[in-house]
Amino acid sequence: MAECAMNTLAVLSNKLIQQLAVIYADIELTIPLESLAQRLIGEMRIDEQCTPPPPFSNHWSERDVVMITYGDSLLRDNEKPLLTLQHFADNYLQDHINSIHILPFFPYSSDDGFSVIDYSSVNESLGDWQDIKAIATKKRLMSDLVINHCSSRSLWFDNFIKGAGQGHDYFFTASPQNDLSQVVRPRTSPLLRATDTAHGEQYVWCTFSHDQVDLDFRNPEVLSQFVKIIRQYLDNGVRIFRMDAVAFLWKVVGSSSINLPQTHEVVRLLRTLIEHAQPDAVIITETNIPNTQNLTYFGNANEAHCIYNFSLPPLLINSLITGNCLYLKRWLMSMPPAQDGTTYFNFIASHDGIGLRPAEGLLSDQEISLLINTMKNFGGAISWRTSESGEQKAYEMNISLFDALQGTVNGPDKWGMQRFICAHSIMLGLEGIPGIYIHSLLGTRNDYEKLKNTHHNRSINRHRWDYQRLETQLADDTSPHAQVFKHMLTLIDIRTAQKAFHPNATQFTLHLGLNLFGFWRQSQDRRQSIFCISNITDEPLALPIGELNLIITEQWQDLISGKVFDDLTQAIELAPYQTVWISNKVS
Repeated sequence: MAECAMNTLAVLSNKLIQQLAVIYADIELTIPLESLAQRLIGEMRIDEQCTPPPPFSNHWSERDVVMITYGDSLLRDNEKPLLTLQHFADNYLQDHINSIHILPFFPYSSDDGFSVIDYSSVNESLGDWQDIKAIATKKRLMSDLVINHCSSRSLWFDNFIKGAGQGHDYFFTASPQNDLSQVVRPRTSPLLRATDTAHGEQYVWCTFSHDQVDLDFRNPEVLSQFVKIIRQYLDNGVRIFRMDAVAFLWKVVGSSSINLPQTHEVVRLLRTLIEHAQPDAVIITETNIPNTQNLTYFGNANEAHCIYNFSLPPLLINSLITGNCLYLKRWLMSMPPAQDGTTYFNFIASHDGIGLRPAEGLLSDQEISLLINTMKNFGGAISWRTSESGEQKAYEMNISLFDALQGTVNGPDKWGMQRFICAHSIMLGLEGIPGIYIHSLLGTRNDYEKLKNTHHNRSINRHRWDYQRLETQLADDTSPHAQVFKHMLTLIDIRTAQKAFHPNATQFTLHLGLNLFGFWRQSQDRRQSIFCISNITDEPLALPIGELNLIITEQWQDLISGKVFDDLTQAIELAPYQTVWISNKVS
């Protein structure tokens, strides 16, 4: 047994050496690759007890639903917000939702947490590691690994300025004279930040903002530090790692500096280490980029376990405000089934805006312009980026999902609630793991006060609830917040009981015209089928049941309404924005 275990470590070491050789092929290192591999194994505390993870293993099921929240989305007087969050999870989420993504909970200087000052501690205003651990004992915990950049107010960057100490050589610099014209980034601010240091003026690479200084993974010390950080997060209960902005991790002057081969290899190497240390841990890559590029982060089931389905939000919203599902259906048909060991992470709202880059090549310029104008009419804001050609292009739409779906391209109407629930009915049925932003769960509206105070467009959808007020709202059956919450939990409970909604269950797109959007799911044992059909218009529609080719020897029932379909020659009458989940097997 000992010899077998030692062989496992030897195989792991050899694999890491091969991966490091790819990452640092063009870099002259001062440490041998063999020594670096052993160092990383030690920092991850992988010992001879480890077992190689079986390939193509699914660490998820239909039971998995993730709530996305900031650590301080819920506030109660004289209580640390992480404790308030735990109260909410205990009292309201209970067994409905089994996973929580707490957005960056570390000390930070800007971007609501994504400019990390110290990766090793919890922001004191939120709580401490014990509070994080307490949540992780009851819910599967997802945390951000803000891996591309850190805060300009971090100790590491202070030492960069001083020219000595840990961090003095952790940051990527370039010259204004370099050809940086091909660099792809999601912001309009200057790429380089002039910084006075002990070694003279240096120009630090800043993909996002000048407070978010990019790390230099050409230095293996940076990789080593993040392996230590990952180990600490595992020790404190994190089981899902969201790799923030990872597409920008490796930079090469004169290139686009996005999605470079070294970036993919770093993700593979970190997965190798993580799955040997904690076999059920999951990596999700956050790559808000065009769909075809996003798909590459699956690798061959050896890179990200999950990728964000970034094209879903703009395409689904476009369908619901136009009453036309052509683009959504065309995209769904083009999506490859995720092989075992990988799956999609589906969402339609998040702490960020509704990204438009993932709609490039899927929606025409005219469709995108109509979408942007409609969101502006509904009170949303637009964030911009500088394109490769130097022009200003819309990057994302900043608006709460509830407000985004308050009407159609013709303006607000009376169907906002139904349209909002329809969007989630579609998302919850799709192949993949659903992630639901807390403000969608609660039907939160645009926060104009926070937008006014911060002058940051994304603040419009980052409301902080007074917990006592929220409890009052949720206790009032006439409150829109209570109605949304009840609808959402009902749908979630139905979803999590169906084998055909396993994230890797079969999915086929149905052809029901442009006004009905539908797809078919089948459980992996082929015993359960669910036909998910939504009326995406503001008019009632009829669907002849015969078009679905239901097996006549089985009994079919809508899981949502409970309606039984005894006569398969009749038509289903669908109200505006109604969804049916027609199944032959009711759990």
